[in-house]
Amino acid sequence: MNAFSPRKPLAALAVALSLLAPVHAAEPTRWVGTWAASPQPTWDAGFVLPNNAPDRLGDQTVRQVARISLGGERVRIALSNAYGRAPVTIGAARIARSLGGDRIDAASDRALTFGGKPSVTLLPGAPMLSDPVELSAPALAELAVSLYLPDDAALRSFHWEGAQDAYLARGDRSAQPALDGAEKISSRPYLSGVYVESARPVRSVIAFGDSITDGAASTPNRNRRWPDFLAQRLAARDIAVLNAGISGAQVLNDGMGVSALARFERDVLAQRPDTVVLLMGINDIGWPGSSFEPTREAMSAPRLIDGYRQLIARARQSGVRIVGATLTPFEGALPDAPVKRYFDPQKENVRQQVNAWIRSSGEFDAVADFDALLRDPAHPARMQAVFDSGDRLHPGDAGYRAMADSLDDTLLFGAR
Repeated sequence: MNAFSPRKPLAALAVALSLLAPVHAAEPTRWVGTWAASPQPTWDAGFVLPNNAPDRLGDQTVRQVARISLGGERVRIALSNAYGRAPVTIGAARIARSLGGDRIDAASDRALTFGGKPSVTLLPGAPMLSDPVELSAPALAELAVSLYLPDDAALRSFHWEGAQDAYLARGDRSAQPALDGAEKISSRPYLSGVYVESARPVRSVIAFGDSITDGAASTPNRNRRWPDFLAQRLAARDIAVLNAGISGAQVLNDGMGVSALARFERDVLAQRPDTVVLLMGINDIGWPGSSFEPTREAMSAPRLIDGYRQLIARARQSGVRIVGATLTPFEGALPDAPVKRYFDPQKENVRQQVNAWIRSSGEFDAVADFDALLRDPAHPARMQAVFDSGDRLHPGDAGYRAMADSLDDTLLFGAR
């Protein structure tokens, strides 16, 4: 054999090239919102609806249950004192997997810290993120967050429509496996978000709306809001669904929360979603002249459409796809509620004008025609009985499921 062999330099060259090949680092992780409850201010006793929460909290533990959408191995929470007039101290905060009701899985219980400290002061107007904590939380898991408030403080920031019981107990019982004898409340004090760490590519959808998105009239404690049904379908595909509904929300005016125009950055764009589904406007139409706002000027379709155009422009500027949902039927709404004169024929005419624009203008990236889905073909101003919760404004569980089922991938994310 010749002393010189072409195979030797070729082999050496292959080794050299392999050493120059790029080393692929692990995928970077990022924090993803997996659950949300939009903050809103409490209101005075003279308002037509109760707060469903104590006026003050002090030397008490509140335990809240949240069903997340995406899962992860590390979690953190967000707290908000967005509408507070004074600082609020959280003396202890913990997170665990829920076993239902006020019970937690003690083996999963983790103390939360804030900058390495076990307590935190929520300043007026300010949100606060906890430090990350190791906790295996699968997709669609129910997590319990326990907050101990040692000092007497007025409750000014909360989420009103919990559709989920929270538990209020005297003293620091944040680490206890069960809160026997606790008082139930249906609102959410201070807790505004849960985040998970993910190394996988994920997408997210935010449902931005009013009580129909917030889950009013759905079965409590069963996660049957329409964003819940959507999350149930999409979680296995690494798609988060966040609920940014506020009961009583309006596009243009403050009501049981600040307007959509005022909270769009905080509740939607700050989460960096792929898509937002906008279902809001029925309160802009229904509240004026009702028990809510007896002296407010009636809403017109052009004014409401101008509000939508602002939200569309701001979504586009942030690279977020925005889906417009038609306003659902509401003839005869709230017959047994303390709210009177919510519906009249002139308001129905405005709803029809707004829906015609949503469907035909082409200004939204896509349209979710919830009106066509839910309305009674024989009486289009009313919701079909099978979908109606009974109050002629809010769908029941079947209606919410139908809404979620109608949102396919093309509508949510566009053609691929």
